Amino acid sequence: MATGFKGATFAKQRRKVGNPVSPAAEHARFEPLPAYTGTGSDLVLMLDSILPGATADATKAGQLVFHTVGDTGGIHGTETQSAISDAMEAQITAAAKGKNAAQGDAPRFFYHLGDVVYFNGLSTQYVEQFYEPYQYYDAPIFAIPGNHDGDTQTRKGDEADNEPSLYGFMKNFCSATSQPFFKYRSTMTQPYCYWTLQAPFVHIIGTYSNVDGLLDARGSNPQLTWLVQQLQAAPKDKWVILGVHHPCYSLDSVHGGYEETLATLDRAFEMSGRAPDAVLSGHVHNTQRFSRKCDDKTIPYIIAGAGGYANTQRAMHPLQDGLDKAKRPYPTTVPGVALEFADDQNAGFLRVTANPTKLVFDYFSVSFDTPPKVASAPVDTVTVSAPKGTKMTP
Repeated sequence: MATGFKGATFAKQRRKVGNPVSPAAEHARFEPLPAYTGTGSDLVLMLDSILPGATADATKAGQLVFHTVGDTGGIHGTETQSAISDAMEAQITAAAKGKNAAQGDAPRFFYHLGDVVYFNGLSTQYVEQFYEPYQYYDAPIFAIPGNHDGDTQTRKGDEADNEPSLYGFMKNFCSATSQPFFKYRSTMTQPYCYWTLQAPFVHIIGTYSNVDGLLDARGSNPQLTWLVQQLQAAPKDKWVILGVHHPCYSLDSVHGGYEETLATLDRAFEMSGRAPDAVLSGHVHNTQRFSRKCDDKTIPYIIAGAGGYANTQRAMHPLQDGLDKAKRPYPTTVPGVALEFADDQNAGFLRVTANPTKLVFDYFSVSFDTPPKVASAPVDTVTVSAPKGTKMTP
């Protein structure tokens, strides 16, 4: 990397093909978080408080199903975003009418992995980029923020940003009480921008990686401390999924994985004595699945960032040169980390199923054709199995 006056750097170091982690940004930006007066233990929401009877339903069905994807904000047009929403809605409708309806196959909610609204998370953009595309999605939508939800740096041609960081996100997802907002959807009552959803069979711990992949401002650790506490508090008989917008690993040619996000999460895993069963991210506009061997378990790290912002194949983030044809699993330069699946040609979303013995991630592609071609069956699936002799409970 070239250096100039007084050691100043001029460029990001280009990663070698196969390296899934980019170096930490020298001048990473961190936007101050909204004020919060409670304690870390308050940042928990029970699914039953939003969907009364959810635990009873999951107990009867023996499983919980939900959707997840990120990077949906349709500032370039909502055709792709709406195609994905329609496909997810169709899964809910088909499951409710199907022969397995009594088994609880219908997804119960959508967990958004961040970048709800581009480019600055402005509250004035929520109707067009969020409420209208999901007006027919008949289930709650939860979310963690992405970098564009919290950014305040106005780009050329952007609407002027005169709101504090995360103002739109907090207003629409972290309202003190649920308020009717747009026709058929109301605001959500998540406790904060980082929070835990306690649901049947699974705990979803959602973090906020700010603008440049920092969970905490350099020199501080409030979110790290909270994350350690949440990992320690999670029951052993629940699956634990960790959501973070910036990915730890990525073999795309634009962003790569975020070194400081990876380091903070690894520190939390070590301090708490518990690693999650899966890590879900967005930010990179494609779909990638990595496997990471971690002590006695293999953890899937999944990027689901093709939720609609990239509204053409050319707008997707391509893999590094040659990796689209590389044999899978493809060993990265990080020991124990391999690329198992990637799709940089289509939009798509994940359907997650949690039951007593398995945690299953199914990826469904949605093409950029007119009309779009939606995969009728998963084009990728990974299953995490419970340790021998262990069963997860609702």
